Formats: sequence, C-alpha cells, structure tokens
Amino acid sequence: MSDKQTESVHILPFGGMGEIGMNMMAIEYGGKILLIDCGLMFPEAYMFGIDLVLPDIKALEERREDIVGLVLTHGHEDHIGAIPFLWRQLGEPVIYGTGLTLGLLHNKLKEFELDQQVELVQIQPRKKIDLFPFEVEPYRAAHSIVDGVGLAIKTPAGIVIHSGDFKIDQTPVDGQTTDLARLAELGEEGVLLLLADSTNVENEGYTLSERSVGKVLDEMIPQCPQRVIVATFSSNIHRIQQIADAAKIAGRKLLINGRSMVSNVDIARQLGYLTIAEEQFMDLREMRDLPPEQVLIITTGSQGEPLSALMRIALGDHKQIKLEPGDTVILSSKFIPGNEKAISDLINNLYRRGAEVFYEKTSEIHVSGHASREELKLVHNLVKPKYFVPIHGEYRHLVKHKQLAIEMGLPPENTLVLENGQKLIVNTEELRLGESFETGRVLVDGKGVGDVGKMELRDRRHLANHGLVILMLAINQSTGEIVHGPEIFSKGFIPEDNRKSDILLAEAKQAVCNLLQEHSQEMLSDWEELRVEVRKALRRCFNKRIARRPLILPLILQL
Repeated sequence: MSDKQTESVHILPFGGMGEIGMNMMAIEYGGKILLIDCGLMFPEAYMFGIDLVLPDIKALEERREDIVGLVLTHGHEDHIGAIPFLWRQLGEPVIYGTGLTLGLLHNKLKEFELDQQVELVQIQPRKKIDLFPFEVEPYRAAHSIVDGVGLAIKTPAGIVIHSGDFKIDQTPVDGQTTDLARLAELGEEGVLLLLADSTNVENEGYTLSERSVGKVLDEMIPQCPQRVIVATFSSNIHRIQQIADAAKIAGRKLLINGRSMVSNVDIARQLGYLTIAEEQFMDLREMRDLPPEQVLIITTGSQGEPLSALMRIALGDHKQIKLEPGDTVILSSKFIPGNEKAISDLINNLYRRGAEVFYEKTSEIHVSGHASREELKLVHNLVKPKYFVPIHGEYRHLVKHKQLAIEMGLPPENTLVLENGQKLIVNTEELRLGESFETGRVLVDGKGVGDVGKMELRDRRHLANHGLVILMLAINQSTGEIVHGPEIFSKGFIPEDNRKSDILLAEAKQAVCNLLQEHSQEMLSDWEELRVEVRKALRRCFNKRIARRPLILPLILQL
C-alpha cells in the first residue's frame, strides 16, 4: 500500500444508497475497518414471499479480522435489523450504541439466542470511543426515535462526519436537540468529508417539531365520543409518550396492542425513556368493563400490514377488539412509499365498520424525523466540509442533495453521488471513486437466508403473472413407447371445468403427441432435450391460441 493510499479514507457503502432502508457503511483507513449501522429493508412488491432483505457483505468476509467495531446511529430496523443475521458473518464484532438502541437490539438478539454472545457497549454523546485508528465521537441527533446520534470520526487523514438520520427540532419532546454547537466546533476544526441524510431534501423549509403532533392529539382525543385507537410505529417512543399524555388529559386508560408495541413500550419504560404510570395501563378484561369514552388503544399496523393487529380489527377478525360505529382511529404515521394501496384498503375497511379515521392526508397527526432543505443548509454552513457525499435516500434524493451543496458554494468536483458497491477514496487532495466491490441484496424467506435468488424471484413473478402448466409423461426407456400421458394440468392459467379450456388443453396435448411422433427414440431417451422441446411446443401452442406465457413444467419419467 502506497503512502497516498495509507493517508486516504475509503468509504464503502453496502446499503442505503439510492434506496430507503438496508443502511450499512464501512469506513476504512490503514487496513482497518469501522462499520456504521447494519440494517435491513422490507421487501418490495415484486419480491413474492420474501420476508426481509439484507445487505450482501461478501466483500467483508475475508476481512473480518480487520473490523474494529460496529457503531449504531439509532434503533430503527433499517439501521439495526440485519445484525442478528450477519453478526457472525462479520467476525462477531463488538457493537456500540446508545441506551435505547442497545435495548431494542438486545431484544432482537434474544429471539436469535445471541443475547449472551454479542458484546454490547453503551456510548454517550460527546464521549469519544477509541477504535484505533479511528476515534469516534457520537453527538446528539434528534430523530423520530429516542437516543439517535450522528458520528464524528477522526482519522489521520481528517474528520469524517456521518449524520445518521436527523432533523433540527428545537422543541423535541425529551428536550434533546441536535447538537448544533458541537457540529459548529467540528466545522471550525476542519471537516474532511460530510456524509448527510438526504431523505427530505425535496421538502422546502423546516420539518415540523414532534411536539406539534402532541398539541393536535391533545385537542383531538377529548373530542372523540367513544373509543380511540391510535396506530403508530412501535419505535416512535416520543409519539407514544405524547399519545399517553393526551389520553391522561382526556381521562382515558391505555391498552397496548401488538407484539412489537408491547415489547418496545416495556423496554422504553425500563430504561426510563417512557414515563407512563402503571395505573394508566389496563388489560383486555378491564377494557371490556370500562365505558368506551375512557378507552384508548395504542397499536401497530399503521402501514396496512396484512397480519397486523389493526388490519385484523378493520376486517373484524380480531378476537378481543371489535370496532363499533362512532369509534375513532388515528393513523399517526407516514404513508411509506409502496404501502399506499394497503393503507387505503385499511382506511376503507375502518370506515366500513363505522369508525371515523384521521390520517396524514387529512390531519396533522404525523411529522417526519428527517431534515428538510433549510435544516440541511444549516448543517452544511456549520460543518463547512471540504468534501460532501449525500447518503440515506433514493437516487433522486442524493442528486438533489448534491445540487443543494453546490448551490451553497461547494465546488462541483468536491461532491459526488455514490451508489452501493462503489468505493470512495478521499484525502486532503482529492475525492474520487475507487474500484467497485461486490454487494447486493440477500433475501430472507422464512428460515432460509440467501437461498432464494434472482432465478427463484423470476419464477415466482412468472407464476403470479401467467400461472403454471404441468405436463406429465412416462416413456419406456428401451422402446421409446409412451407408457402414460401426456397429461396436462394447469393452475392460475385458464379456468377449470370450462369448454374452451378443455379444447385448448386438448390441442396442447396433441401438439406434444405430434412432437413425440416426429422425433427419434434417441431424442426421447435424452431427458433434458425432450424437456426443452416439449416446453417449446407448448409455448408455441399457448402463444398462438391465447397469447399467454405460463410457466411450463414438464415432468418426464423414464420407465
């Protein structure tokens, strides 16, 4: 390694660039690697049957001995959710995080029976961590979850600031504002590279304070005539606190509903991040005995997840909680892109049961946890970085954040848009791309991790879009005589017990019989060639007659 390479910092993004979710980054200096976050992403619409998506970390597998630690910025799933799956693969690094972040992670590790094996070290804002050759200083970052931090990472090549997810909330519920004073001090010291959250770069002005939601809830809940159900993210501890406070003012007791909601509320109360008196809670039995105007339910399911508690309530399938006409449902969360149809269906079903529904598009019952343009400008002005790279956002967000930095006076050659798998090399003299490295997505389906890939997803999409045709055929291996079949079955392709369908399948069967008659015994004894030819014959038949392309599965037995 040359002197110039030794003096450079390498940035390696494994996830979170050009996408919302799966945040993971490696920072390398002098052959040592510091990891920041290790998150997952929830599946996109085309990923049939997939439960979770993880970053592909093959490029780190042979360098596990070089990893000095994993530092977490906050406790959202897209920043900590992949740890139970990837911790061993990463060489079992020590994990550093704030109190609530580690509390939420510890609960996840328990599910994987890793809680006694992973070493967790709690960090405090402004208290430095020595992870040679890196000195990591967390600083407070206000976000939609308690205990978020950004990171100032000092290396011999210069200071790298990773903003984490943040906004500049001057009146946060817990009084913990983003530490602008420390950012200003770091800016005066001289910052080599700023890596900053880009999620809300399209939004002009400032993101509203979380406290503004509390004011709306304080006004709204006392006016509700019967039961109130509030759905929000189980990680949004500030929101849960404000819901509880509004319920107390209105004389309502609380029922916590949904597994993750119950778990996170318990953790946050144990760690002192939630202050709700024990007597304010109730169980299902007590709820049945209380007048509806004294009941408030906090639940999960604000994104219309099919198996969530709120969706089951909306469909009338929840065993203990039944909606009554006059009940109020408040969806106190954002419509996450991709979930709009599911949330719309949820709202429609709630209205069908006679509930009044308040949601983001009709009421001010949610605010973002990410900085808008004016807040981003303030951070840029305070930090005054030599170089800037936007992180955490879809590709358009990254481009617009780069443009914002240039508008503020940063030379165009001192900023660029980075994608997953692209190495960035930065030192006091240059900012440039290095060699690409292997990365991508690892799919989790049930207990299988990584065993479903592009081919399997392609087949699942094909099945979902066009259906399945199965051909069964048995051939005498010695004589080439057809012993059984051909028989053709279909699923999701054409209607069953339909005259037109029967005619089409009969034609398809005849096409296979013609194929078999035209070919020699030698071809019939070659299973693979026969499968290919049968598939071609059926594809031509279906395309000509009905212009459909089902997945064709020939099952050929040689007896």
